[in-house]
Amino acid sequence: MNVTAAVAIEPGQPLELRTVELAELRPDEVRVKLAATGVCHADVIARDQVYPVPLPAVLGHEGAGVVEAVGADVTHLAPGDHVVLGFDYCGRCEMCSVGKPSYCEQFGARNFGGFRLDGSSPISMEGTPITGRFFGQSSFATHANVAERLAVKVPAELPLHVLGPLGCGVMTGAGAVFNTLAPKPGSSFAVFGTGAVGFSGLLAAKVVGCTTIIAVDVVHSKLQKALQLGATHIINSSEQDPQETIREITGGKGVDYALDAVGISAVFTQMASSLTVRGHGVLVGAPTPGDDARLDLGTLLNASSPRLSLVLEGDAAPQEFIPRLIRLYQAGLFPVDELVTSYKFEDINTAISDAERGTAIKPVVTF
Repeated sequence: MNVTAAVAIEPGQPLELRTVELAELRPDEVRVKLAATGVCHADVIARDQVYPVPLPAVLGHEGAGVVEAVGADVTHLAPGDHVVLGFDYCGRCEMCSVGKPSYCEQFGARNFGGFRLDGSSPISMEGTPITGRFFGQSSFATHANVAERLAVKVPAELPLHVLGPLGCGVMTGAGAVFNTLAPKPGSSFAVFGTGAVGFSGLLAAKVVGCTTIIAVDVVHSKLQKALQLGATHIINSSEQDPQETIREITGGKGVDYALDAVGISAVFTQMASSLTVRGHGVLVGAPTPGDDARLDLGTLLNASSPRLSLVLEGDAAPQEFIPRLIRLYQAGLFPVDELVTSYKFEDINTAISDAERGTAIKPVVTF
């Protein structure tokens, strides 16, 4: 069938709305009519070939919509079901078998390869297969064929444009806090970078009972938003030294837990140096390959001996974690809707530009 997609043709250039061909469903797939899809940093770095996804490409990996048709082998979903789409994984390797699908041994090929592992794609343009399997979904399109395991059924009464970002950005930030850091109530927490990932970590820190929550960024409006959503302190790192200011806030000790949602080596160094003795810091931002971090290992070892973790997709299993986030949202404890700015599909390049400039926390394109 013919569908409309926003296609990345050349590196760094605006996406182009094109008519593409969507293949027939395979037995283990479902066809989803997209209602909304978030715009994530990974879409931008794929478009710009920082991560070399084959172009032309239909990107997008925070899709949400309604199941329109199912393959013959599909057992858990039916037409009419509302779903949020997660990342791709094999479901069979050692990490998948212990509930850690974000560390699937095929994660890179399945999420950034652009094609199925057999070399095929569900999307063609002018008769030629193109990248149509980005993160297993390629949701910058009106429809997507996805493997059943990627689609998480969600309550039909909830707004799909709010739920879409749960599939990547929100899951990444919140999962890093809930699953990896696991802060103790009454502890201190700092987040470096207040995009959607950082804000999701901040909201999670509030849920678990952190009482000192510090937001670090260079955009004044986002720092003010952080105060509204639960930060007790803000630091504009273009005006203040984050490490020194965090130690002032914490009485010279440093924070118990920290999240780097930026993915720049200098920020990672600041985060590591802001931790208290045996503090725990996590990197979830997407660094540019070759961006080496400089750490004074001797000083870190003797001064605080922090724990540093690098985490993919919030260390989460989407089929379990997305429903958990939804329950928190329904209870009023995780106001992810406060992060969302909606755009029409034809305005997708404006949404991407606003994300790059930081004027929108979580742009979501609606169809």
